[in-house]
Amino acid sequence: MTAYLTLLAYAADPAGPWDSETVTTHSNFAAGSALALTAVTAGLSWVFVKAEWLRRWWYAIPSALALAALLRLTLLAPEL
Repeated sequence: MTAYLTLLAYAADPAGPWDSETVTTHSNFAAGSALALTAVTAGLSWVFVKAEWLRRWWYAIPSALALAALLRLTLLAPEL
């Protein structure tokens, strides 16, 4: 789900200079939701690593998704 929201955030490009709704609403909402879900995923990863059901490299998945969502919110935000 988190990867899908991150993909949607990157797929939302404005149709033209008049399309500010895509930039301000859709892209930011998808990236913000993905960032919130990565926090939940990181918490679950921490619990499962502590229980020794998963290995430490599972921290890489929520970290990569959080970085991608954060970059979309800041540096790679679509411009008009």
